[in-house]
Amino acid sequence: MSYTKKRILVTGGAGFLGSHLCERLLTDGHDVLAVDNYFTGRRDNVAHLLSHPSFEIMRHDVTFPLYVEVDEIYNLACPASPVHYQFDPVQTTKVSVVGAINMLGLAKRVKAKVFQASTSEVYGDPTVHPQTEDYRGSVNPIGPRACYDEGKRCAETLFFDYHRQHKLRIKVARIFNTYGPRMHPNDGRVVSNFIVQALRGEDITIFGDGMQTRAFCYVDDLIEGFVRLMATGDEITGPINLGNPLEIPMLQLAERVTALTGAKSKLVFRPLPVDDPMQRCPDISKAKTILKWQPAIDLDHGLRSTITYFKTLFSA
Repeated sequence: MSYTKKRILVTGGAGFLGSHLCERLLTDGHDVLAVDNYFTGRRDNVAHLLSHPSFEIMRHDVTFPLYVEVDEIYNLACPASPVHYQFDPVQTTKVSVVGAINMLGLAKRVKAKVFQASTSEVYGDPTVHPQTEDYRGSVNPIGPRACYDEGKRCAETLFFDYHRQHKLRIKVARIFNTYGPRMHPNDGRVVSNFIVQALRGEDITIFGDGMQTRAFCYVDDLIEGFVRLMATGDEITGPINLGNPLEIPMLQLAERVTALTGAKSKLVFRPLPVDDPMQRCPDISKAKTILKWQPAIDLDHGLRSTITYFKTLFSA
C-alpha cells in the first residue's frame, strides 16, 4: 500500500499491458482513471476492476484532447502488434504522435509526471546486438511497419523536447517482447499465435526458418519495471530498456508451446514478413543499475499462466 495516494491516468487502460498496470496501481493504493477507445483494448480486461471504488474507465481516443486532473500519466495508448497497427497505419501514427502531444500538453497543464511506453521497435532491424539505449536504430521510414516504428520514435522526440523546453518530468521505457494473460487472441504476436494454434489443434505457423530470435518478458515483471521507473527522481528520464535478455529461437518457442499444451500440431513454415528483424534482445544494464530491476519469472512459468488464460477464454 502506498503512503502517498495519487490520481493516475492510464491511457490504453483496457489493453493487455494497461489492464495489468491499472491492477497494480490499485493494489498500491492509488486512484486510477483508465481511458481507452477499445480499438484493441477490451472491457473484459478490466471487468474485475469496475467495482473497485478507486477505479474509473472512460471511453476516449487520445488523438483528441483530454481534460482531467491527475498527478501522473502512463501513456500506453497505441495498437502494439503488426496485425493491428497495420490495419489503419495512418491512425497508428496519429495515436503515437498526436496522442503523445495531447498527453504531454495535459501533463504540462496539471504539472504531472508523464510516462511513455515506447518500444524496442525504435531500434528497427538492429545492426548491434544486444541493443543498448544509445543505439540509434536501423529503421525503414517508408516500410509497412514504419507507422508504428517511426510513430514511436517521434513520440520519444516530443517527450524529450517537452522535457528540455518546458521542464516536464518525463519517463521513457523501451518495451521488448512481453507476453502473459490478457493478450489479444488475434493480435498476431508470436506467443499468442503459437498458443492459440496449439490449443485449437491447428498447424503452428513459423515465419522464415525459425532461427530468428526474440527475448520474452512476462507481463508482471514488465509492470514492476514501469512502477520502478516512474518512482525514480526527476533526473532520471530514460530511455530505459525493459525486457528479458534471454533469447530463444522461434522454432524452440514453438516446441516449448506444443510440449506445454500437449498439442499434436505440425510446424509449417511461411516467408518472413517485410522488415521483420532477425534478432531483438535488450541490454538491461541501465535497468539493473538504476531501477534494481531484472525479470524474475522464467519462460515456462509464464507460458503456463498464459496457456491457462487462453484455455479459460476459449471455454467461456
